[in-house]
Amino acid sequence: MSQGDRTGRGECVPYPRYGETAEATLEALQAMREPLAKGLDRAALQAAMPAGAARNALDCALLDLEAKTAGQRVWTLLGRKAPRPCTTAFTISLGAPEAMASATAKAAHRPLLKIKLGGDGDELRIAAVRKAAPESELIVDANEAWTPDNLEHNLAACANAGVTLVEQPLPAGHDEVLAQIKRPIAVCADESVHDRASLDGLRARYDAVNIKLDKTGGLTEALAMADAAQMLGFEIMIGCMVATSLAMAPAMLLTQQARFVDLDGPLLLARDRDGGLRYDGSLVYPPEAGLWG
Repeated sequence: MSQGDRTGRGECVPYPRYGETAEATLEALQAMREPLAKGLDRAALQAAMPAGAARNALDCALLDLEAKTAGQRVWTLLGRKAPRPCTTAFTISLGAPEAMASATAKAAHRPLLKIKLGGDGDELRIAAVRKAAPESELIVDANEAWTPDNLEHNLAACANAGVTLVEQPLPAGHDEVLAQIKRPIAVCADESVHDRASLDGLRARYDAVNIKLDKTGGLTEALAMADAAQMLGFEIMIGCMVATSLAMAPAMLLTQQARFVDLDGPLLLARDRDGGLRYDGSLVYPPEAGLWG
């Protein structure tokens, strides 16, 4: 997104879970050329495009351009607190208990680990991970893989392993049983929550919500959603897709409201973009103006 000699940048990751593809996302962005040329601004963008990856890239690019035009950092422009360095989770991928334990042992120095689980055998997986990382705080992402039949058993196994939070244990739209059981640890909505409109009715089922810019359709809605979620009593988790630092940078503005930060996308790439975020172990630093904002 350019204006004169200034260029605003944004990055998104289309999510197949929601029917998004790279081709369709690019088409959606190209379709906005004329409205933008006619003066479509960031406020009007929220109604002109649906929440999703394409709007995220454009919303963040417009914010970057606004900050450069104003000669201010984006958090000052938005009246938000300047982000500070914070601890991000580091992801351990789903696998056999032995393989997950091996991967965990190599990351056991990290203070916060996010463990991917997937259904049958999860009790053994989380026990193996905990043994390999006795000091790390553990959060779990079940990726909609549990069922009403094994939900309480798996939650208990996680509680016994000292897990702090379980993310999206049941499929979105089929999670009503969460309101009918006593949850031994905090449960976080991911696929069940997208933007402010999707918060309604979730408080009885979930204790936290995972805010991702590719779901909210950009930082503009994500900030509003975080404020609304906190007013409803939810804890906040800030998540990401596997992407470069340009995609993580806008999400840094949400970290001071978050109980959990999961912005390790660049750490999972073979190579990040030049001038990316500074990572010092699990500590991630706010973006320099040359990257974004």
